[in-house]
Amino acid sequence: MRANIIAFALGVCLLQQQPQLPPLIWALALPPLPVLWWWLRRRSALAAALLAGVMFAAVGFFYAGARAEWRLAERLPAQWEGVDLAVTGVVASLPQPFEGGVRFDFDVEQVAPAAARLPRRIALAWYNGASREAYRDSASIRAGARWRFSVRLKRPHGSVNPYGFDYESWLLQRDIGATGYVRPGAMTRLDELVFRPAYLLQRGREILRKRHWDALPGYPYAGILVALAIGDQNAIDARQWQLFARTGVSHLMSISGLHVTMVASLFAALVHWLWRRSSRLMLALPARKAAALAGFLAALAYCLIAGFAVPAQRTLYMVGVVALALWTGRASSVSRVLCSALLLVLLLDPWAVLAPGFWLSFGAVAVILYVATGRLYAGRESAPAQGLAAEGYASRQGHALRQGVLQWGRVQWAITLALAPLLLIWFQQMSLVSPLANAVAIPLVSLVVTPLALAGSVLPFDFILKLAHAAMTVQMQLLEWCAALPAAVWQQHAPAAWTVALALAGTAWLLLPRGVPARWLGLPLLLPMFTVLPPAPPPGALWLTVLDVGQGLAIFAQTEHHALLYDAGPAYSPDADSGSRVILPFLRASGVANLDAMIVSHDDNDHAGGAATVLSGLPVAAFYSSIPASHAAWRAAPGYRLPCAAGQSWDWDGVRFELLHPTAASYAIGKLKSNDRSCVLRIAAAQGAVLLTGDIEARSEKELLARGRAALRADVLVTPHHSSRTSSTEEFIAAVQPRWAVLPVGYRNRFGHPKEDVVERYRASGAHMLRTDRAGAVLVRIGGEGIAVQGYRGLRKRYWYAD
Repeated sequence: MRANIIAFALGVCLLQQQPQLPPLIWALALPPLPVLWWWLRRRSALAAALLAGVMFAAVGFFYAGARAEWRLAERLPAQWEGVDLAVTGVVASLPQPFEGGVRFDFDVEQVAPAAARLPRRIALAWYNGASREAYRDSASIRAGARWRFSVRLKRPHGSVNPYGFDYESWLLQRDIGATGYVRPGAMTRLDELVFRPAYLLQRGREILRKRHWDALPGYPYAGILVALAIGDQNAIDARQWQLFARTGVSHLMSISGLHVTMVASLFAALVHWLWRRSSRLMLALPARKAAALAGFLAALAYCLIAGFAVPAQRTLYMVGVVALALWTGRASSVSRVLCSALLLVLLLDPWAVLAPGFWLSFGAVAVILYVATGRLYAGRESAPAQGLAAEGYASRQGHALRQGVLQWGRVQWAITLALAPLLLIWFQQMSLVSPLANAVAIPLVSLVVTPLALAGSVLPFDFILKLAHAAMTVQMQLLEWCAALPAAVWQQHAPAAWTVALALAGTAWLLLPRGVPARWLGLPLLLPMFTVLPPAPPPGALWLTVLDVGQGLAIFAQTEHHALLYDAGPAYSPDADSGSRVILPFLRASGVANLDAMIVSHDDNDHAGGAATVLSGLPVAAFYSSIPASHAAWRAAPGYRLPCAAGQSWDWDGVRFELLHPTAASYAIGKLKSNDRSCVLRIAAAQGAVLLTGDIEARSEKELLARGRAALRADVLVTPHHSSRTSSTEEFIAAVQPRWAVLPVGYRNRFGHPKEDVVERYRASGAHMLRTDRAGAVLVRIGGEGIAVQGYRGLRKRYWYAD
């Protein structure tokens, strides 16, 4: 049965990689297969087993497909995007304050006009101008309250980039059918609290969060305690998450399987101890059964408070299977428990396989089973243990403690080694100090901080939470020390899939039991993951990636040995920008350790918002820009920095880079708009050229035409100013003669870019247009075979991508 469950999981995984959903009518081919299996099992056990695997994989495939069909059918119809709608419903999640407003999930009950068809659940933002601190004082939006809002919605949509976060997949996993914002004006709270179990649970979580806020005002690690108590990971700030990732303890800073197990074990042990003190209770129900039930109920309660995240679910199901085995008196192997939990997770949530946490949590347990069951560690030490038999109790206990520490060390080493390939393929980094940090963090967080945080949440004594914070302060000081160690983190390119498969095989071989010969042969299988680099342009070729950063611009240009970044996209909030969310992850995964040059065309936020983050995140040899010296990016730039000016040029690997605009004299014109001071860059290879224009407007286009039309000729044009009406004149398009026009625009942006009359001009010119809001990142390859231009949405099509 375990093999069949794994086959079911593989079928689910296969479905989630499909560019489009299969016709469910194909599932009608499944019913005859059990008959064939029954016939085969009498003749060939192997053939019957293989057919059973195929059947279960097919069932998993079509089950996930059917669930996906039903969920996608709930999405907002396109005709209701951008329309003012009056919706009545209930705040269905823990409200999340941010600078300037609050975000929350909203269950729709009624909508006007009545003809509108809305998803059951939508995600809303209310931009009310309130700070996080103001929200904590007022709590204007509360979980479980019924409201009537005027809203504007859009279909699920996000940026799509190589190695980037898939926002549309994340919304699908959360069953969010539309996103939008609350319109100013008519908003009415109809009921303070709707008495339904799900809403009562969210209100309870909110009350517990408020308890922490009130008891720990201004305490730096209060958010971590909130995350540990109720699973609100948004309470942890970005800098703290970076520290946890650098030290490899992120799994401990939210409600994980370890914490659920600890709570279940604690309650089971307590109930078992108390139950045995009453003969009447013992006669009514054996203590073992009472403890099993108490442990499961405690785990269930903790998971519900935590929001039912995948790691917590997996542990809850394992605890449930163990509790059932204890209740019925039928023991079950650990591998059966793991497979049962896997099946339950996928039946309830077939999209769980899209989350890295699913693979890391199940992978960690599988590794523990692999290295800790069926091994003869105790037997190898049996002789010394027998020698201790005649000694005192303390000696025997000391020996048992040493053996436990050794076994724990082996397990930690095995988990670190086995999960390294997964960490590198998803995050392109792994902590080298993780074993050291976890050696202290696991017992301190699980046995001290988390119990205190839970107790302080429900008991009216502030000192308990302050004790938890003091313990967390000690933990954070240790993590800061670990993070400051040399080479605390290994960072590299995203390894190719085949190298990861080899590395997983190599770790399995390395972790075989002692005594198996030639375990070292697993090491060579690890090497390709580190040594096989991503492909790079051949000599004389140019690879260009117009990243999908929403309403903004960020372009990466690469030659054989050099790399350049043109613009750095927008800042989305005080805590997040394109540099941290898109550009740096893309560069790291692509194997780019430093930039030979960076150009920031001008100082508008949608072009320069992520520049400071990029400059602080990796070395940049040269910096060109028209931004003022007071700008944060200019101050963060390296020593070699110059105002960009027409005439600056250089050659890299047979590719010519030339700045065409602005002129040096233009910096003396005080009233010149920053858009018209955008740095214009032309990059020319032997087989073609591209023109990057920033936000130049008609005035600058006219100046460029006057200085020389021939210099503007390019095969690929990144359209000026996001294809607004202020640019892309007919004369300019005619001079450039682009074969491809890339329009960097955000989905349903507030400026209405691209303007239809501008689109019509490019269409009339014969240029093939690619919009980043529809194509995702645009990949341009200029080399020996000519020019290839493709959108990343088309290259990595998934069934949930918006049309």
